[in-house]
Amino acid sequence: MIKNMVMEIKLPAKIIKKSKWYVASCPVLDISSQGSTEKKAKNNLIEALSLFFISCIEHNTLDAVLNECGFKKATIYPASPKSPKIKKEDYVNVPLNLLSAKSKIGSCHV
Repeated sequence: MIKNMVMEIKLPAKIIKKSKWYVASCPVLDISSQGSTEKKAKNNLIEALSLFFISCIEHNTLDAVLNECGFKKATIYPASPKSPKIKKEDYVNVPLNLLSAKSKIGSCHV
């Protein structure tokens, strides 16, 4: 049985105007894109990030790539009142559509 799953990854993003183009980047993964408008640049960045994650998953390199970018497994703590406020426009949500074909108990193929 094949199941569809959608997962979203929230990543920091910056958008700046350079000449007549807008450049959108995700500094933590060193991925950038551009567009003729701010919205197009943001959408192009989301597409580039999505393709990046899909490629990493297909090549079974996601753990290694994220480790190389400085990511570590985090312990989740409840937000404290002193946590900094995060502006919505400082982040992009990257949707990943994944299919899971579970053929045996304890076996998962993505």
